[in-house]
Amino acid sequence: MSEAEFDLLLSVVRTEIEAEALDDLRSQAMFLAPVPAAANDNGMEWPLVPFPDGWTASC
Repeated sequence: MSEAEFDLLLSVVRTEIEAEALDDLRSQAMFLAPVPAAANDNGMEWPLVPFPDGWTASC
């Protein structure tokens, strides 16, 4: 392997490592971002209304 080929190989590896590091940084930033609220979020929770005895439901 000539010195020129070796330098080319090093530059390709360096480029891939930098791209991988940038992708890792972007994925970590996504986890640090705040979770947006839904547009129709009124802050209340719906109460749990159980079915009467003997009733069933299916989708």
